Amino acid sequence: MGDRTLTMPAGTSVAASAHAVAGTDPWPAHAREAEEEGRRCNVCHFPQPFAIPERSSAEIVKPQPRPEAQAEGITCASCHLTPEGKIRGPHQVSAPHETVADPRMSSSEMCAFCHAKGKRVPGEQTQTYYEWRDDFAGPGLGRQQCQDCHMPRTQRKTVEDADSPVRAVARHLWTGGHSGQRLGSALSLVLLQPQPKRANVELHLINVGAGHSVPTGSNRRAIHLQTRVVDRAGKVVTTREWMFAPWYGARPDDRAFVKADAQLPDRIAATQADEQGPHEAPIRAGEERVLTWQPRLRDGSYTVEASLVYDLNRYNDRSFKGDQREISRFTLPLTVQASR
Repeated sequence: MGDRTLTMPAGTSVAASAHAVAGTDPWPAHAREAEEEGRRCNVCHFPQPFAIPERSSAEIVKPQPRPEAQAEGITCASCHLTPEGKIRGPHQVSAPHETVADPRMSSSEMCAFCHAKGKRVPGEQTQTYYEWRDDFAGPGLGRQQCQDCHMPRTQRKTVEDADSPVRAVARHLWTGGHSGQRLGSALSLVLLQPQPKRANVELHLINVGAGHSVPTGSNRRAIHLQTRVVDRAGKVVTTREWMFAPWYGARPDDRAFVKADAQLPDRIAATQADEQGPHEAPIRAGEERVLTWQPRLRDGSYTVEASLVYDLNRYNDRSFKGDQREISRFTLPLTVQASR
């Protein structure tokens, strides 16, 4: 790149991916204490060279972490270096080092080690690879691999100053929770008044654009569905909100377990999840989740307004908007005439 400044297309992402900033350890110390017992997040973010797992694996185990002194973050070698010390890639190349062409570099299995956790438990955090494999690819909802959305391809030379051919090359952007493009295309919402002139509303939330659950990954991620009813004068008459988020553990978050959480090694993280109480599970790939609402309204004309807000950390005070992003907004005219 020389002295040129790298610019990103407008709206691609408002922040670097966790891949890019892993070496700077962006999480504050209290977050590591909560979820990793004070350890640096050096398993997924600082892995030893690994072999790509088989798609049929019932359980994806964590990769081996590197020693603390070698934890420089995710680099090219994290994905491209094999346990045998060779450099792998999707193409056969001639290079001064040993190389191996592995077409699975372009498959979702390449992402499985760091984006799956233990055995499949629908609704639990860090299940993204399983969600893609079991809910999206397995039933035939699509043929896209993780790279197709998170590493969109372009035509260029893989080595700029060498006599190499122009090829389809994946952009190493890993757009995700910081990307308006990814978030805005994941969910669709349809508002219905199933019974004319009755104060009943159906909200159909459909996962049509993601190859995994929404939200996915860390239990901190959440989608807030915020609704309100506005009268003809513009006054807000009533409101209702739902939150969709992964569970911290292998069961729904619930305040009933807060006392038992105090005995766990990860008590801080487990407690903060259960203290927030029950919430909606993530919307699985291809799922249509139907929510019903019966606001108490007098006869008249109203407008139902609904918005989907993506939250990078649901444990922050809700008044803090710095990690929230509205991804879509919808309206529904509502006429109520209960008496006849």
